[in-house]
Amino acid sequence: MQTTAGVRRWIRGRSELPRSVLVLGMISFSVAVGFGVMVPVLPVYAQSFGVGTFEASAVISAFALVRLVTAPVVGPLIDRLGERPVLVTGVLVVAGSTALAALATSYWPFLVLRGIGGLGSAMFTVSSMTLLLNTVEPRLRGRAAGFFQGGFLLGGMAGPAIGGALSGISLTAPFWFYAATLAVAGLIGLAVLRSSERGRDAAGAEEVRPMSAVLADPRYQAALVAGLGQGWTSFGVRSALVPLLVVGALGAEPAWTGIAFAVSAVVQTIALAPVGRFVDTVGRRPAMVAGGLVCAAATTGVSFSTDLVVLVVSLAVYGLGAALLGTAPAAAVGDAAGGRSGTPVAVFSMVGDLGAIVGPLLAGWIADQGSYPLAFGVGSAIFVLGSLLALRMPRGVPAAPAAGGAATAP
Repeated sequence: MQTTAGVRRWIRGRSELPRSVLVLGMISFSVAVGFGVMVPVLPVYAQSFGVGTFEASAVISAFALVRLVTAPVVGPLIDRLGERPVLVTGVLVVAGSTALAALATSYWPFLVLRGIGGLGSAMFTVSSMTLLLNTVEPRLRGRAAGFFQGGFLLGGMAGPAIGGALSGISLTAPFWFYAATLAVAGLIGLAVLRSSERGRDAAGAEEVRPMSAVLADPRYQAALVAGLGQGWTSFGVRSALVPLLVVGALGAEPAWTGIAFAVSAVVQTIALAPVGRFVDTVGRRPAMVAGGLVCAAATTGVSFSTDLVVLVVSLAVYGLGAALLGTAPAAAVGDAAGGRSGTPVAVFSMVGDLGAIVGPLLAGWIADQGSYPLAFGVGSAIFVLGSLLALRMPRGVPAAPAAGGAATAP
């Protein structure tokens, strides 16, 4: 019921968005459903080859690591070929590698195929966000990013439940389901989407800025740190340490981890539409300042949780902060990058992936040597730093690009 209501709210926020954004949102939902379907079975399937826990975990790390190291290559590829061919190719690469992984007869081919899937994931993620930012006016970037993220969130909530049901049929059934949903998403993208340069009026296009200028832009710098904090905490430390905190420190059943995460995801999904409008009307700067501080406070609350109520409330508050940091930094990247944003988006994505990979390892080591509050505190510090850097950003929302000129910020 919560997922169905979330879908209705998500779709209602689409009225002002161009068709490309709506299609990208639907594709992101399909991709996230398929990815979520894989969550319950990946480590179990890897262990069916007779390997240990470390090797089973490496299957997940290989996907993330290849995403990280290939993202810098994807940006120039997008700038050269356009977003659509890279996006469709990336989705089909993940689909093909997933189908072949279901046919693998030993561990090492399975591991290699998962790594190839990481390459396709990097191609899809960077190209889809680049297309999103390049095909909407600056005044709609926050709402577009929120709609796109909403697709991932809703798909991510639905996927594990479907995956659990499919795993009852066989361990390979989720692989075939994922491959099929990706193939459909890729075909939709091929039929409907167009690369941004084909649909943009050259007279009104934003100025293409060199990467050196983008890196020096305070909007981009603040977005990078916010992205690092999101990757570090949302996709890394939170997933790694909260389950241990629930069972070890609070003495609760593991199922409470899923409940707490579900509450956080529902809050984040509900908040995306109003947050996107706030980002596009009030500005990126206040959203990023507030988002960093809210996430820092909520992360600290999680680390000091003494019972399940405090934990669930803290994660719900974190969901609000994550909605702010899931929309405003992406919009800021588009503002800073100008007319073509393939490489800036690739670097932004890479920084988030780096946080997701390094964060759990470092936080786990800190927790062993010190305490949970200290381990979570690193993520809180990153969020605070992002808020401080956001104070250097220009106020307001960039204006639409004038004919023959670049967009201007008030």
